[in-house]
Amino acid sequence: MEKIVRQTLSDQVYGDLKELLQAGEMEPGQRFTLRGLAAAIGTSAMPVREAVTRLAAEQALEVLPNRAIRVPLMTRERFLELRTIRLQLECLAIEAAADKRDDNELAEIQRHEQEFLQARAQPDSRAAVRANKNLHFAIYRSARMPALLQIIESLWLQIGPVLNYDLASSAARLSQGEAHLHHRAMVAAIENRDPAAARQALHADLLSASEYILARELLP
Repeated sequence: MEKIVRQTLSDQVYGDLKELLQAGEMEPGQRFTLRGLAAAIGTSAMPVREAVTRLAAEQALEVLPNRAIRVPLMTRERFLELRTIRLQLECLAIEAAADKRDDNELAEIQRHEQEFLQARAQPDSRAAVRANKNLHFAIYRSARMPALLQIIESLWLQIGPVLNYDLASSAARLSQGEAHLHHRAMVAAIENRDPAAARQALHADLLSASEYILARELLP
């Protein structure tokens, strides 16, 4: 029973850390300790250690020689590689979503778009990053392709922290950027069941964000 309880807790911690990474709540290069993470989550060190081990295997976290835990730094070369893969897989997902979504799924997508617009209006960069992630994943879940969704989740474990270099970079970037326009086009295409338009809108969204990040020359 103790082993089952510990494993369940480990899975919960893993899910919490995964959500933080994908939603951009952690930044590239940010460091933690097992004790600090355990205290923040409110659990013992063992489930945190097990969750970190899993995330390290997925290249989402690094365990340093001094036992510190670090969000990996992203190189320009790796960022470009991940962008190439994301453009293919996430565009495939949104095409399927436009074709398969039901009314409940559309309502959830629209709700997250509104959350992003509210965060943009405040402006609240952190809330915008979370809303952006929630919008994208509401779309990808609507594709109803579990294997594809799992791959996209793995990619976002690596790319999520880097999105802080875009939407969370400044209030001006959030209020003056084009993300809300791309989101509007994505949602409209899904509402109209237009896979080609959905793909075009998402492609533009990913390229716009990635080109801004590359232009800032923060990636080694």
